[in-house]
Amino acid sequence: MIGIYLSGTGNTRHIIKEFFKALGEEERRLIPVEALMQKVEGDEKIRQELLLEAVARTNRVVLAFPTQFSNMPYLIRDFINKHHELWSGKELFIITTMGLFAGDVTGCAARELQKYGADILGGLQIQMPDAVCDSRALKKSCTASREIIRKAEKRVHEAAASIRLGVFPKEGLTTVAHICGLFGQRLWFYNKTTGYSNRLKISDACVGCGLCARNCPTGNLHIENGRVVAGNHCTMCYRCISHCPTQALTLLGKKVVDQVMYEKFATQ
Repeated sequence: MIGIYLSGTGNTRHIIKEFFKALGEEERRLIPVEALMQKVEGDEKIRQELLLEAVARTNRVVLAFPTQFSNMPYLIRDFINKHHELWSGKELFIITTMGLFAGDVTGCAARELQKYGADILGGLQIQMPDAVCDSRALKKSCTASREIIRKAEKRVHEAAASIRLGVFPKEGLTTVAHICGLFGQRLWFYNKTTGYSNRLKISDACVGCGLCARNCPTGNLHIENGRVVAGNHCTMCYRCISHCPTQALTLLGKKVVDQVMYEKFATQ
């Protein structure tokens, strides 16, 4: 089994690690999706090709990513479509993390994968601390967020125990979930998830440290004349906004109100 994941602020990375641990699987078989998608050369290109070959040889894949408006981040959709030859006959289990509402986000990925012949084993939708740094909505204290994480870990271990017995959770894969996801969020915010975004904003607080560019999973950021410049390839993962030391970046909101990362709650 191999796990492929996108994690902006650490939530999804933690959940898929916990899932693999609960199943007794090796953590070294977890691959960040950017390792398979970024344009690289030389030794890195060889490594990328070897990773893709490993995925191709594996019968069962766990795909994990954060929820965006009851949909998957565009980088995940792009990955599924770009490497469509990987999915025929492969068994997929889908894990998603959410701030509050997920609808049928696992179903969105499942339908895309099924177009290429994948067998969908099930889905798991897990609440984690909200990661949208430039919005006050859903923010909680560290104590409350740690409790959310504790409950999330408990649910992951319960799901793993069920899977060991051959029973896969089917969260987000039902007709009811599809209706909830479609009318609850996706119809109203569909334009935000149909492609990469060009709406990342950079204020004069930027000092050109390059941390955001090094962290960006799509290579959307680069340093030019001592400050960061954004392209039109943002997948809205909030990784750059969460890590910026001067809080110079925003996306959906106008001001950073709380830089939220999994490690913040795990260590405080």
